[in-house]
Amino acid sequence: MVTTALADPTTRPAAGDRTAARRRSPRRRRSLTLTALTGLMLVYTLLPLAWLLINATKTQDGLFRSFGLWFDRDFALFGNVADTFTYDDGVFTRWLLNTLLYVIVGAGGATLLAALAGYGLAKFDFLGKRAVFALVIGAVAVPGTALAVPIFLMFSNLGLTNTPWAIIVPSLVSPFGLYLMWTFARDAVPDEMLESASVDGAGELRTFFSIAAPLLAPGTVTVLLFNVVATWNNYFLPLIMLKDPDWYPLTLGLNEWNQQAGTAGGEAVFNLVITGSLLTIVPLIAAFLLLQRYWQSGLSAGSVKE
Repeated sequence: MVTTALADPTTRPAAGDRTAARRRSPRRRRSLTLTALTGLMLVYTLLPLAWLLINATKTQDGLFRSFGLWFDRDFALFGNVADTFTYDDGVFTRWLLNTLLYVIVGAGGATLLAALAGYGLAKFDFLGKRAVFALVIGAVAVPGTALAVPIFLMFSNLGLTNTPWAIIVPSLVSPFGLYLMWTFARDAVPDEMLESASVDGAGELRTFFSIAAPLLAPGTVTVLLFNVVATWNNYFLPLIMLKDPDWYPLTLGLNEWNQQAGTAGGEAVFNLVITGSLLTIVPLIAAFLLLQRYWQSGLSAGSVKE
């Protein structure tokens, strides 16, 4: 006699039930390698900031008699901050104002031009649009340092070197910002809204600032942050363009203080260099924190298609 053993159907759930159960109670997947790499990146990012903050609290002598990642017995942060702003007749304040000028006019102007050009390229058809697209992509691939010497020669012939325009004008061109705004405006601004504004008699500028600009805010803030960081940290272009210390940005000014110790009769002010570097990053951190909600709101824009 042949006996066929059949499993009790009540002891084995159906395939559909098993799938539904897996969907109801998903198992969290954890990767030890990914966690370790994330931890290493966190240490790599925060360790220099911690070193900067700790050593900004030390005097000139305390920098050499104490461990780099721990505090000295003399807490001199507030004294260092005061000395940074008063040293050499308060030239640090001049460098800070110069940097703000370059950022506000240069980075702000580059962001406005990128938003206008990106919107126009995304929403208007014209002859040579493909050529412009290829030109923008090519410009993104060219590093800024490769263009520094040609820009210097051109500005030298125009007599604009050693002036603020030698820093501001090149900062107004942002190929990456233009490309980013181009791709963002293509999906962020509905064509139907532009057609409605045109029917109502709105001009192009009014349509842009009244309708398109609010919709482009997340992308605009992202481009603004990139341009602000690039202009704020710009070193090579001011190095070859400027000779007058009164027009130095913070990057060149702090480097000049750092090199004083290596010159004949120069005064070593490493504590002021470190404190000035700490003060330099504070505006950038504040900008990221203040604009974070506008920036994050644009990260998922266009990810859901209705």
